[in-house]
Amino acid sequence: MAEQNTEVKLKNLLKQEKIQLWNPPYTDDKNQPGQQHMQELAERYAPVVCLSESEVGGALESIRVQAVKRGTRNKMFRETNVATLELLLPRDSKKDPKMKNYLETRLDVLVQEVVDRIGEEYGLKYIKLILNGKTMCADQRLDQQGVKNHSKMMVLKVSDAEWKQQLSEAEEEKKNQNQSVQRTQKGFQILSERDGSEDPDTTPFLEIADQRGNPLNIPHKEKKALMLAMGFHEKGRSLMKRKQYDNALCHLLQADQQFSKCGSALLGSVDNFAVLQLDIVWCYKALEALSCLDDGRSRLQKAEACFLQCYGQQQQRLLMIKGSTGREEVLFLRLYLLQSLLSYIEGNDAQARQQLSKVESLYGRLALDSDKMAQLMSLGFTEREARLGLRACQGDLQEAAVHISNQRQEREELRQRERQKRRRRMEAISTLVELGYSRRDAARALHHADGDVDAAYGILLDSSQTAQATNNNMEGAANPEQVEQLLYLGFERAMSEAALRLTGGDVQSATQLLLDNHGVLSPPSTSSSSPEEPSTSSNSTENDELVNEVLEDIARHEEDYLDLTLEEEGELIATMKTYLSRGSTHSA
Repeated sequence: MAEQNTEVKLKNLLKQEKIQLWNPPYTDDKNQPGQQHMQELAERYAPVVCLSESEVGGALESIRVQAVKRGTRNKMFRETNVATLELLLPRDSKKDPKMKNYLETRLDVLVQEVVDRIGEEYGLKYIKLILNGKTMCADQRLDQQGVKNHSKMMVLKVSDAEWKQQLSEAEEEKKNQNQSVQRTQKGFQILSERDGSEDPDTTPFLEIADQRGNPLNIPHKEKKALMLAMGFHEKGRSLMKRKQYDNALCHLLQADQQFSKCGSALLGSVDNFAVLQLDIVWCYKALEALSCLDDGRSRLQKAEACFLQCYGQQQQRLLMIKGSTGREEVLFLRLYLLQSLLSYIEGNDAQARQQLSKVESLYGRLALDSDKMAQLMSLGFTEREARLGLRACQGDLQEAAVHISNQRQEREELRQRERQKRRRRMEAISTLVELGYSRRDAARALHHADGDVDAAYGILLDSSQTAQATNNNMEGAANPEQVEQLLYLGFERAMSEAALRLTGGDVQSATQLLLDNHGVLSPPSTSSSSPEEPSTSSNSTENDELVNEVLEDIARHEEDYLDLTLEEEGELIATMKTYLSRGSTHSA
């Protein structure tokens, strides 16, 4: 990191003086250094960057060599179309930590070919490639995904190859990271389709709420994307806690893709998007991939803007909603710390020191007294509750105890309200089912009527003739021309015929019905059980397993993302102070 800082400073000085180290007199016609002129530069720049002449000379020679090689690679690309890509390898795969790793390839090849080459050369069995914060698709070409000559690509190790060899083939497939991402997505897709009409004691149900715990009324498409985004984020955070940063980053980038499908107004009302950006950059730091500088800087800017919109100036909106800001301050500590780190890597020591000063001020307030933690835990509070309570109350022990008790009571009251609301909804659905309607139709009508049973009954009554005719299997064959119209729109024949029967032959209504149900309708059944009753098939069992699997990674405490011990942050603060003191010492 210190080497990057020095090189950036020297590059800025060279740029200001329009000095090109790859040209004479600094490089001769055999690409060797012009010793005298390079020495003169080192002597001139050493006092400016507050380092010894030998350190500056070594850094200048490194810059010169890189520039010469870059020129050679540019020429090769112009003449042969073979590009040079910089690979940011996992730490344990680097042959020499100080050496950069490159790959020469044409850009019109599939990513999979590059993946195979990297895997073979560096002994990596399962990897993913990341470019500008996005996972690259293996079945697409490099140039189709924005790869250019000199692009930097991060190589993420999916899982430890030796560990995988010890697993059976079936277990290996199950543990594969691609499988993990797919299972996470499918599990949260199932949850996103549930409307809360099932038994709350047996069927898990997720609802998106604001900072007060009140459910948010979100259009279905955005709600589905947001739930998937939050699900991937929770999975990624769970992996971060286990220090599995490669795997975590893959899930976090999936979350980022889903968040991009949500409107800006929605993202501004919750802080999840900002926290995600911080987590992604923190993974970059943990993976020592901060040379992904542009993407990291961009993400921190997004996080800061989102916090401002969500919390308000001076966190006034947050203070009004929650009554305190102490818990959320850990997010700003991490934000300023990462900004300080990037500023240092960019060679801007002054800005890095300024940001680090804010970090140290916050750290002093947020680092907790171990005795007070112990006292609160002796009262029966958990470590998380004690930590969050003390930060919310600026370290006041008595206030923290009262605050935690109040929080417990509020959460219990909220849970009771939610359970009562779902119970009332189930009772209303049962009432409509007793009148002869299916559970699915009753639930949908109740949803459109905002929970009003009479209004829902009116909605169902409006289409009762068609519904009754369908339930008694009295409808005639669907009009072939109408079926063809729906087939032309891309729906399946069986679903098209069912939709036309349900809507009395109204093509427009049938189309809307199919769109609302993603092209899938349950067929009429003559058995006593409703087609909407939960299936006992193996598919249903698999769905339950998926849901339970993803629910394991969801934090049980709504403020789990604020519960940072600050141990890692403390270590990085100490590292930053050491690096920044080097310049101060030389200046003195």
